[in-house]
Amino acid sequence: MSTFYLTTFIAATILAVIYTFIWQRRFDTNITFCFFMVPFINLAYYLMYTVKNADTVIFALKITYLGGVFLTWFMMLCVLNLCKIKAGNTFRVATFLANVLLYLSVLSIGIYPIFYKGLRIRKAGKTWEILKEYSFMHTAFYVVIALELLVSFGSLIYSRVRKKDVSRAVLDLLFIPLVACFIGYIMNHVVFRKIDVMPLMYVVAESVYIMIVRRMVLYEVSDMVIETMVEAGDTGFINVGFDHAYLGSNETAKKIIPGLSALAVDERIKRGGLFDDSILKWIDHFEDDTHTDRDYYSRGDTDGDGSDEIYNVAVSYLYDGTRKRGYQIFLADDTQNQKYIRLIDQYNSELEEEVAAKTESIINMQNKMVMGMATMVEGRDNSTGGHIRRTSEVVRILIEEMKKDATLGLTAKFCEDLINAAPMHDLGKIAVDDDILKKPGRYTPEEYDIMKTHAAKGAEIVHEILKDIDDGEFSLLAENVAHYHHERWDGNGYPRRLKGADIPLEARIMAIADVYDALVSKRVYKGKMSFADADRIIKENMGTQFDPGLYRYYAAARPLLEEYYSRMDDDEAGNKQAADEY
Repeated sequence: MSTFYLTTFIAATILAVIYTFIWQRRFDTNITFCFFMVPFINLAYYLMYTVKNADTVIFALKITYLGGVFLTWFMMLCVLNLCKIKAGNTFRVATFLANVLLYLSVLSIGIYPIFYKGLRIRKAGKTWEILKEYSFMHTAFYVVIALELLVSFGSLIYSRVRKKDVSRAVLDLLFIPLVACFIGYIMNHVVFRKIDVMPLMYVVAESVYIMIVRRMVLYEVSDMVIETMVEAGDTGFINVGFDHAYLGSNETAKKIIPGLSALAVDERIKRGGLFDDSILKWIDHFEDDTHTDRDYYSRGDTDGDGSDEIYNVAVSYLYDGTRKRGYQIFLADDTQNQKYIRLIDQYNSELEEEVAAKTESIINMQNKMVMGMATMVEGRDNSTGGHIRRTSEVVRILIEEMKKDATLGLTAKFCEDLINAAPMHDLGKIAVDDDILKKPGRYTPEEYDIMKTHAAKGAEIVHEILKDIDDGEFSLLAENVAHYHHERWDGNGYPRRLKGADIPLEARIMAIADVYDALVSKRVYKGKMSFADADRIIKENMGTQFDPGLYRYYAAARPLLEEYYSRMDDDEAGNKQAADEY
């Protein structure tokens, strides 16, 4: 016997722990009280037959009656709540006081003959034998329990027949705990005499309530969203389970799709019916490609103007926490937008061509203006001609190698913008005096400080040139290239001594291109350096002057860079020979 009670206590405790683990704020409070009480009640049953003295047996017996008095009451309130039947405060208070009065009579056991006329407890081997003689309050106890069970069964039957907004699956599950308790009381007084089966019935009830709360989460999520949509009033909302069970919708959705009004909560939406070209089709499209989550629903002329109503249909998953439990379907009136779209489509092609032509014209004009200024600056510098064109090509070659590495996440726009911005990197030199800019030898410290101002001045000039264009990304990138291409990875560069990744990526790339061209190109104050020597210098300065993370892309691009500069040398030699012959 004690093994039976110990087993039911352990089972009740495990189920209570499971309930605690899955508990959510929206769970019915009455179910929570049931899970809180059952382990203690089942423990009392176990102690009642295993303790060492009769007084403790009586105490444990009183605890067991908590289940008989209050669990049935909590079950009744749970049924009323889940059936959406409003129980007034008077009813709740009256039934609560009736149960309190009953339990006060239970507490008189062993003291007054109110609940039991007589009680004898004697040792029977390793357990106790309890002999009871019932009094009038015990009869009242069964009357109250019977009335509460009757209210519960009546509410479930009424809801099953008349209410469509209550889940049929939940209603069916709610019958089981009530039937289990009813059977338990009957079996205790008709079939079994020496063992009380109520602890087992409580465990059955707990198991079913876990199934109910897992199911109810779907409807609670649906209800919260539906309430919001009802307040808005202009968007239809439908919830459907993965098994195509209808979980709920708002009135707007029922007006858009009249067939929804005939569906009961938990009723399966079957194929070959009213919803093949609507709900089921939208779900199928969503499952085929979850990235394509939109459809359109056309409804016939309802206002007599000869046009259909068109609704934008959005489908997404219905979540319980992080777990997918079904589908959410939103229907928004898109009729006016569709009319505008049809009208716009008539002119769209022509407009796109016109915009494209104007955009191209603006870009060309902008590029010509920038190149003109850059060329003017280059003409004042001591570097040989072509630095602008060559550094732009070096940037392009480096970018092509970097684009092969998907982990960098470089967008096509970033790559194109950087190539177009490269010619602007030295625009600030226009503000440097010719005496310094054209000096053939080394700068004095004072002259070098003046020369370094070209980076910040260049950023200001680029900002003024591009401030009125719509492309803010390009404008910022071009400013960064001009401003920071002389910053160093170790923080010893200028003008702001930025360090490491604080230097914008576009400026780090430009720095390599700028220095590489300076090394392998002829200047009035130096000759061109061999590719091997230039490569050695670039490599040695990785991690100090240059971003070491860019070395792998520079190394991969090196053959193309050398091929490009060799070709430039050949072209220059050919032009010189032609000029000499002429």
